[in-house]
Amino acid sequence: MTYPLIVLPFLAATAVVVLLTASRPGFGRRMTASVLAAAILLVLTAVFDNVMIAADLFTYPEHLISGLRIGLAPIEDFAYPLCAAFLVPAVFTLLGPVRPRGEGAPR
Repeated sequence: MTYPLIVLPFLAATAVVVLLTASRPGFGRRMTASVLAAAILLVLTAVFDNVMIAADLFTYPEHLISGLRIGLAPIEDFAYPLCAAFLVPAVFTLLGPVRPRGEGAPR
């Protein structure tokens, strides 16, 4: 199995769970926070993956990756932090209480 095929279920699950929270209060605010978190995580992933690969701590077999890279890091490595930035808040929202819009807002 190739790395692009491995990340597809994670991306699909993230999309489904995030869509399930679309009707919950604060969706736009959550998406804004997730985009900011994703940007930070992607930059950190680019830096640290490239450092670790350059230090020869690990390698990727060429026949198992897509061939697209950011520096030395295969593009597939960036799917996991992207999913985490959106999936964690979405799961937290789904597991929390359902509040009508307007309730629970800070005063």
